[in-house]
Parts: sequence; structure tokens; C-alpha cells
Amino acid sequence: MKKTSTRLADGRELIYYDLRDDTVRDAVDRRPLDRTVTTSEIRRDPLLGDSVAVASHRQGRTYHPPADECPLCPTHGDRLSEIPDSSYDVVVFENRFPSLAGDSGRCEVVCFTSDHDASFAGLGEEQARLVLDAWTDRTSELSHLPSVEQVFCFENRGAEIGVTLGHPHGQIYAYPFTTPRTALMLRSLAAHKEATGGENLFDAVLERELAGERVVLEGEHWAAFVPYAAHWPYEVHLYPKRRVPDLLALDEAARTEFPQVYLELLRRFDRIFGEGEPPTPYIAAWHQAPFGALEEFDGVTRDDFALHLELFTIRRTSGKLKFLAGSESGMNVFINDVPPERAAERLREVASS
Repeated sequence: MKKTSTRLADGRELIYYDLRDDTVRDAVDRRPLDRTVTTSEIRRDPLLGDSVAVASHRQGRTYHPPADECPLCPTHGDRLSEIPDSSYDVVVFENRFPSLAGDSGRCEVVCFTSDHDASFAGLGEEQARLVLDAWTDRTSELSHLPSVEQVFCFENRGAEIGVTLGHPHGQIYAYPFTTPRTALMLRSLAAHKEATGGENLFDAVLERELAGERVVLEGEHWAAFVPYAAHWPYEVHLYPKRRVPDLLALDEAARTEFPQVYLELLRRFDRIFGEGEPPTPYIAAWHQAPFGALEEFDGVTRDDFALHLELFTIRRTSGKLKFLAGSESGMNVFINDVPPERAAERLREVASS
């Protein structure tokens, strides 16, 4: 992998990740852009104890542009985009309309391919591995920023999820705090460790799931399963079999196998609802240990946390979505219409031939 860092016309950082070591990236952003002005502010809820990012400048972000005006496609002639070069493998750049900025963290966009009509599931293994390497590199770089406590790599896919740009891409949020969902995991981890005399909760969950009926697919170094208490109609958790706290700690064997397992998982997601259905909307979310102090979680260290990816769709059946209504949005109590065992069975049924 070759990494080339440059700057866009408004000063934002852009990084090319290339498969070939001899690739030259010297194209200049020719757009007449003013410096990006953001209004991001983090406000803490005193009752719930969580944080909300207030970012009013995002109201003006690019919204469903036609394909020939996509800002994530390469620049061609006078058609200028966020990527100055006429081609690329993988690109990461600072979001022009970030939810988090400055002392409030950082937001980046990850373009998985220059092909506007592609999807992550359609990438080759070499390209998918390059994306993994880019995620890993950005996790490392962002973790060293003084304002960053946790790095979150994710992909929103599909208009139903709220995606406003059709080009295959994901995002990276670098938070200045430990996110509420991670804090819940760490509290459960600490309580289980104390109650069992030192047993790791992530290890116990993975062992139980691998021995049960909800395994979707399994490789030598990775395992995917529908969790016992899945929140979403079709939800799969992907774990490396050797517990590591973050993407940086994956060994080469796990990195090599990841594209095979993950691409197969995504392709199965697109087959859940049968032939002729539109691509399955989903969220793919990497959970990594925070880089900040963990004193509030008694007896827990970063090495106790287990890196894993959670993949889920809001589509519950053909033509119908799972909406977060009263119980889910009002009280955070999910109601799942699809038994996890049936979801796992369906995901095994649609395996590649």
C-alpha cells in the first residue's frame, strides 16, 4: 500500500491509498473553495449522561446529486470533485460538512472505489483489503489527536438508511469521548469479570455462539453469527477469533482472511429477500476499544475489549422497513420481528454456490 497525503483547496486533508507503490498523486484541487466553517458543539445531557453533537452547518450539505455531479467520483476535465485526481483506488478526506470538528473531534469520508455504480460487496479481495488497511491507518493516525478518545469506522448503505450520496463510501468519526454504546459494553464487561473471577465476557459470548445454532459463517480466523438478543431483523456480528482491542492489533493472517469472509457476508445480505429485490440497505459498524482512560470501568483494560463488526439492516421483509417507533425511540427497548435463529438460518440458505 502506498499512502499520499495532500490538501484540498479549502485546506482539508485528503489521503490516497494506492495498490501500486509507483503511483504518483500530484493533482491539484482547482475549485475556488473558501475555508470550511463549522459550528459543531458537543452538549452533554445531564439526565441520560450521554452527549449530543449540534452541527447546524450540516443543513447545507450535498443532497442526492445526479450521478454526473457526484462529489466522490474522480475529477474529469472541467467536472471538479472532492478528489482532484482522474482516478483512485481508495481515498480518505476530511468531511466538508462534519458533525465533529476541532476540539469536538473529526469526521472523515472513505471512498471505497472510484466506480460510482459499484458496492462494497462487489469489490475484489485486494480492493477490500486496501479498505481495511485504510481503516487501520486512519484509526492509528486519529488516535494520536489530543481531542480524540474513540475512533469509529462505519458504512451507511442505501437511501432507506439516510444516505445522501450514492457513491460507495463510508465514514470515520473520531469522538472526544467514549460513546454511550461502548460504555455499556465496558460496564457489562467489568461486571462479568468481577462476577466470574476474571472471565472475559466477549470470549464467553463468542464461545457460546460458536457452539450454537446462530452461526452464519466461519473461517479460520473470523466468525460471524446472529446474536442471541439481536435488535434488528437481520443482524450479524463478525469477530476475529483471537481477541484484539482494535484494528491495529489484527495479525496478518486475520487481515488476509477478512476480505473473503466479509465480502461473502455482504453478498448474502443482498440475497436475503430474494431475486429482483433492490440492494439491501445496511449499516456496518466497527467497534473498537477507546484510546482514553478507562478508570470508571473498574478492572477493565483496553485489552479486555474485543474488536468486532456489527452489520444490520432496517428492512424486515420484502418492501417493509423496521421503524424505530415508541418503544425503541422512546424507551430504547427494541422489538424484533424476526427470531434470531430464523435470521441465521436464512443467511446460511443464501450462501454463494
